[in-house]
Amino acid sequence: MVVKVVDASAVAAVLFAEPEAEAVASLLGDSRLAAPALLSFEVANVCLTKIRRHSTQRDALMEQFRRLPWLKIESVDVDHLEVVELAEQTKLTTYDASYLWLARALETDLVTLDRKLETAARRRVTRGKGK
Repeated sequence: MVVKVVDASAVAAVLFAEPEAEAVASLLGDSRLAAPALLSFEVANVCLTKIRRHSTQRDALMEQFRRLPWLKIESVDVDHLEVVELAEQTKLTTYDASYLWLARALETDLVTLDRKLETAARRRVTRGKGK
């Protein structure tokens, strides 16, 4: 089975039934999913942001967030030193660079709705070059 790396923007779209949910689900297909351990923290923050913006929908949002384990996303450790170098090279945050690093390490696709991250995923950056 094909493995795909999925980031928080894509997961949030699916979990919270955002307009892009169907497109993301189509990209994911029946692939096995992987992400850096920070995914849960980022999706939790998305949930909190939505609750703060739409407090009357708190219970529904929490119920949607509770479904995160249903996606069966494998949490994978990343090499933080290499992530910092990759973030420096790509001008991404270390959070976003973690997803990119993992996709490259697994030699697989990265599913994201983040345009800057998607652009970086399409470029190849040579290791150890710094800036």
